[in-house]
Amino acid sequence: MKILLSTIIFFFTISFQAQEVNFKPEALNDTFISYEGEEITFSEILDSYKGKTVLIDIWAAWCKDCIIGMPKVKKLQKKNKDVVFLFLSLDKTQETWKKAIDKFKIEGEHFYVPLGWKSPFCSSIDLDWVPRYMVVNPEGEISLYKAIKADDKILKGVLKNQ
Repeated sequence: MKILLSTIIFFFTISFQAQEVNFKPEALNDTFISYEGEEITFSEILDSYKGKTVLIDIWAAWCKDCIIGMPKVKKLQKKNKDVVFLFLSLDKTQETWKKAIDKFKIEGEHFYVPLGWKSPFCSSIDLDWVPRYMVVNPEGEISLYKAIKADDKILKGVLKNQ
């Protein structure tokens, strides 16, 4: 009986942990701002990296865990030269966002999320913590839906196997 109960609990746990494979339309249609000040949809951003693995780092300058994790992200960048590192900022202002990029010397592709936590993108991925890391495979599908640490073993494994 214990084995049966354990098996049932195990399968329920797995089913609740199932991750999304594709972004929802509201996420794809959300509009961000490039470092140069141009508006661009998330769909257009992803399309520009089709055929490449993309690590998405959702962060903010005010987020202590985000800043503490940046050296780990830089290590990932050194080990994964073929991966595109896409940084999405939830900062309150574009000025704060740009200052943080310069201050912490964050290399990669940068976009500002004007509506922050309340954006359709953040709502559609059930964002509840930053930093949040996601991996998109070369086909544009989500390979890793959620990691909250840059040194997460699953995150490293997904990047290694892309």
